[in-house]
Amino acid sequence: MHKASASDLTLTGNYAGAAQNIKLLVLDIDGTISGESNTVSEPVKQAIAAVQAKGIQVAIATGRMYCSALRFHQEINSLLPLSAYQGAWIQDPANQKIHRHWAVSQDMAHQLLDYFEQPHLRSRLSVHFYINDRLYVRDLSKESQIYAQRSGITPIPVGDLRQVLTNEPTKILALSDDTEVINELLGNLRRQYTPAELYLTTSIATFFEATNPLVNKGTAVRYIAEELLGLESSHVMTIGDNFNDLEMLQYAGIGVAMGNAPAGVQAIAQWVAPHVEKDGVATAIEKFLLS
Repeated sequence: MHKASASDLTLTGNYAGAAQNIKLLVLDIDGTISGESNTVSEPVKQAIAAVQAKGIQVAIATGRMYCSALRFHQEINSLLPLSAYQGAWIQDPANQKIHRHWAVSQDMAHQLLDYFEQPHLRSRLSVHFYINDRLYVRDLSKESQIYAQRSGITPIPVGDLRQVLTNEPTKILALSDDTEVINELLGNLRRQYTPAELYLTTSIATFFEATNPLVNKGTAVRYIAEELLGLESSHVMTIGDNFNDLEMLQYAGIGVAMGNAPAGVQAIAQWVAPHVEKDGVATAIEKFLLS
């Protein structure tokens, strides 16, 4: 792994060879192409447009809902299907075709809800169920309202979330301002459920996320690259900033972590870009794909 500095834009022989092979660039949204402003900056948009002009395709892989991620997909003029919900939902906005929808079973959703509603946790967690690209919540907690404002989604409060479990959720999210609660939740549930039963991750330190065990951004990027475009992993570059990006960073020929990524994410990346607020994606694109 190599950390970036402002002047460090020369490629080693290994990187130069890998960079010449790249035909697909896959980007996370929050903390990667979008920071505090909740928009894509002009330098990042210009860098993305420049690689597209070279014939490199650009896609998005995000933990966001499909409907929440759509404006970013449009903003960067992506022509590929959009991978939402960590890749549980892959849909092409051009023709509305849903390529993949892997949901959490109703039984597993009930089990997780029972766990979240234990007396010592219930008041400390805001629970979100995502069903048919709609967001259902128990009540409009402060955390849910902040989430809704950033995502541009109107949550549907239903009281008892069991009412909506006639359908399988695409994703289940538990939010808490207390990161220790989230860490404890992740640790306990990873001991309780194997990776073959649930995919458990954090997208930011205050978000615990659960999806179908087959789901992660790595399988989503593999599908776009190999099944849709006929590419190999060596033809792919990915950029992300958090633990839900690990699999796609590991899959790609070039996996880049953001400077604002946790140390554990930076450690597995081949290169670390500057912070999202310093347009790190633009720097990474210039380094690997435009130099």
